[in-house]
Amino acid sequence: MKPIMEEPEHSPAEEQEKKCSKKGISLTTWIFIGMVLGVLVGALFPSFGVALRPYGRMFITMIKAIIAPLVFATLVVGIAGAGNMKTVGRIGLKAIIYFELATTFALLIGLGAGNLVQPGHGIMLTQQSGEAQKIPGMDFKEMATHQQSPGEIVQHLFTSSIVDSAARGDVLQIVVFTLIFSAGVIAVGKRAKPIIDFCDALAEVMFKFTSYIMYFAPFGVGAAIAAAVGEHGLGVLIHLGRLVLTLYLSLTVFILLVLVPVALIIRLPIRKFIQAIKEPVLIAFSTTSSEAALPKAMIAMERIGVPRHIVGFVMPTGYSFNLDGTTLYLSLATLFVAQAAGVHLTFVQQITMLITLMITSKGVAGVPRASLVILAGTLSSFGLPLEALLIILGVDEIMDMARTSLNVIGNCVATCVVARWEGVFDDTRAAQPIAMAHWERVFDDTRVAQPICEE
Repeated sequence: MKPIMEEPEHSPAEEQEKKCSKKGISLTTWIFIGMVLGVLVGALFPSFGVALRPYGRMFITMIKAIIAPLVFATLVVGIAGAGNMKTVGRIGLKAIIYFELATTFALLIGLGAGNLVQPGHGIMLTQQSGEAQKIPGMDFKEMATHQQSPGEIVQHLFTSSIVDSAARGDVLQIVVFTLIFSAGVIAVGKRAKPIIDFCDALAEVMFKFTSYIMYFAPFGVGAAIAAAVGEHGLGVLIHLGRLVLTLYLSLTVFILLVLVPVALIIRLPIRKFIQAIKEPVLIAFSTTSSEAALPKAMIAMERIGVPRHIVGFVMPTGYSFNLDGTTLYLSLATLFVAQAAGVHLTFVQQITMLITLMITSKGVAGVPRASLVILAGTLSSFGLPLEALLIILGVDEIMDMARTSLNVIGNCVATCVVARWEGVFDDTRAAQPIAMAHWERVFDDTRVAQPICEE
């Protein structure tokens, strides 16, 4: 006779959800619908599409409001749960090692694709063609001079006001401040328990806050897409197609040759992983904002089996040090500009460029127009025309969609790698089915309201 204890706690609800999933529409599907409607609105009614931009930005703004308290709360609870800073240091070292290896492979793939396809060949960029166009508020020469030095990168780690860092959404400064704060919490001991309890409750509240905001995601995503297509026209999807196609193919190669083998090595259930990250990746793709996808990605990784203290530390740190899509784009874009300007970069120069990007790309956090700033500095260092950025800007938004999505995917994989490396990845939880409406459970943990289906 089968013991009663072996019966799943919520099996009736799970069976009901499976029935509903055949008739209901998931959040992912609604986001897809929002994207398609956004393209149609932007193409057919350009002025109206552009007018929707504030609503797309409103969604991103709401998400950014969550990041500072969420990162702070999850990190404090996670580090306090680890019990000592030695454990935190070990996790940090493993994360940095993986970050460096992943971004190095991304840079190499970008260089390889640029040399193989040569997307800039035949464009014949001239100094006059670039200078003939001007974009208000964008001085590319000034951007090049604002590239951070190693000393400035170190200085940028620390903040004089955590409130200011939170207001600016500077994740790296928030992480460093929280690490030091958490060290103090551990040192105080039992007397700091109220702080830990407060942060634990705050994290739960912010996760629920995220679920509420996600109801607005399809509309916010549609508005962002409509504004982009309305302003640039459908041409934004096809202009300079060779460069765009090369980037997309390169990112695909990185996923197949780097991320998939890594997932197989750490025995990550790939189908469950894809199901877990599809919503944050769609949000990142449509809004071109990694920060907009961060809260949802953190929830997804915790649900797939990564402990909260790993998620809370690795993912926010990865947003500064593990931008796989951005680093790949930077190496490819630099070669594109060289080819368009008719400048041949030798093998030694390309290796030097790779090392330069490997260092400077780590200073992306907190820099406005981050990828453009790093790219402008790299072009200036190698004597390449900064005016080429005007050409890239024509298709930068469609490329930003892809590289931002890869940034999110890469950081999700990184959290799983570190969790497996630490021996704390929960295979039992990863093996559990992820219901279509799993995001709804975040705001309704009690499961009081059962799903209702029409017969």
